[in-house]
Amino acid sequence: MALKSVDVRPEPAAAPAAGKPPLKPEDQELARKLEEQAALEAELAERELRAASLRAELSAFERRYLHFVGSRYAELDEWKAQIAEQLAREQPGNERFRETAREARARAGETKSAAGEKTSQEPRTFQPSRELKRLYREVAKRVHPDFTSDREDRVQRQELMAEANQAYERGDEARLARILIDYECSPESVHGEGPGAELIRVIRRLSQVRGRGAEIEAEMQGLMGSELYQLKSRVEEAEQNGRDVLKEMVEQIETQIAVAKQRLANPHLPLKPS
Repeated sequence: MALKSVDVRPEPAAAPAAGKPPLKPEDQELARKLEEQAALEAELAERELRAASLRAELSAFERRYLHFVGSRYAELDEWKAQIAEQLAREQPGNERFRETAREARARAGETKSAAGEKTSQEPRTFQPSRELKRLYREVAKRVHPDFTSDREDRVQRQELMAEANQAYERGDEARLARILIDYECSPESVHGEGPGAELIRVIRRLSQVRGRGAEIEAEMQGLMGSELYQLKSRVEEAEQNGRDVLKEMVEQIETQIAVAKQRLANPHLPLKPS
């Protein structure tokens, strides 16, 4: 039996929706790059937040250390300087004693300068609220200087980000919100040209974002490799085991201070803790 032939014709391509012409290749690429940019900027904002949190935590720990331990070291070095100067006065012809006294006085000055002025109020630890973190993320995403190629806009953003970092460290939510409002309402935040130029700008922003991400990673590695971070980690680990390392350090230094006071008041007595 002969088979009937079937006329198979390709179906006509679906006509574009009315009022919606097909996207041009550059528009499609721009859309993809904008999605990539949004994802990278969100990731960068998280990295900026982690870096800012680490800087603030280290700064808060350093203030605690200087408040409790640094001030005692400054006092101890002052007593040691007085002892060295006393010995130099007792033996004015001894150049070695005079040199030791000069070095001890210089060291006491450096320690006092590093410790700063002791305050009666104990420094607070850094504990950012959820809202503070959210505001900082928004500032980092919208205001970060690496997200613009305009020189004047970049300078403004650098100033605002520096202010935002300070506000974050202080826990100042109101100031972070004000920074966002001020920038979003500024003329510099309005942009718009053809898709070709915008595509180039987006590609360059992607490069800037990746570069900034590498910078943050290097900064984080540097902070986490610092002596201050290592000390902070040891103190926190000890606290989890019920030990107060800073308190132990203070007690040891105060014992040395007592010995130094005894030595200065009675230079011919043997050294022993009072």
